Amino acid sequence: MIGKLEMFLALAKEQHFGRAAERLNIAQPTLSTGIRQLEEQLGVKLVQRGSRFGGLTPEGQRALIWARRIVGDTRRLRDEMRASHAGLSGHLRLAVIPTALTWAARLTARFTKAHPNVNFTVLSRSSADILDLLENLDVDAGLTYLDNEPLGRVAATPLHRELYSALCPADHPLAGRKTASWADLASQRLCLLTPDMQNRRIINRGFMAAGVEPQPVVESNSTIVLVSNVVHGGYVTILPDDLARFLATGQDLAVVPIRDGGPVPTVGLITLHQEPFTPVLQALIKEAGAIAETGSGAPAEAP
Repeated sequence: MIGKLEMFLALAKEQHFGRAAERLNIAQPTLSTGIRQLEEQLGVKLVQRGSRFGGLTPEGQRALIWARRIVGDTRRLRDEMRASHAGLSGHLRLAVIPTALTWAARLTARFTKAHPNVNFTVLSRSSADILDLLENLDVDAGLTYLDNEPLGRVAATPLHRELYSALCPADHPLAGRKTASWADLASQRLCLLTPDMQNRRIINRGFMAAGVEPQPVVESNSTIVLVSNVVHGGYVTILPDDLARFLATGQDLAVVPIRDGGPVPTVGLITLHQEPFTPVLQALIKEAGAIAETGSGAPAEAP
């Protein structure tokens, strides 16, 4: 039944038989047969069918909640048993807001040094996407904001508080200043993240608190695009301190801290609320806590 529940989860996510079959790397008739067999086993119709996928029935919506729980528990059981005889090993999927990617690198570097038989896939995603990926069991954990917008039923481990800096060309009038204010930045030629990104909404609050409204010339969901516009177009962008310093390395750019108040959100590790956590996730949560305590991303010594 687990295999058929996996098929059902894929179909509910993709809402298209062909895409769901491709996602599972199986033939579409195999998927259709598996869904029908699951319906027969449960004694209810799960999927509205016509010439194409027509959505889940009310019974299908309720079954989806159970399917996620059962498949998630099965995966955790598999990981638990593997750890009991082979130690920590396996694959962790981590989704990260773009502004926390440097912290994700610190976390994965420390973790893989201590646990070399675990490997990672790290995805850059918006905060809303991270919650969807967790709910659909497409990732194991996420790095996102903890105290700005609702997270739902997750377990959260704070990692760091986010302060901001302006990033500008080295010959820009702001470059010689020790600090900048939100009001100073509102009149600059700005390139900022798109409004669908939670970081942009946080930055907007900083401007609002100062009584000003930014008018960005360029918007992008990529921090690389933002910094490239600073390098090649003379723009000013706003990024978390550590990310600004990292992306300015090797470029003729200045990093000017913004220190006149404003938002200081907490970024942390989130996972679906579950009991117990698998040994690998327990170790990841512990590593995130260790980074938070020391404020350091230096790799930990292997035990």
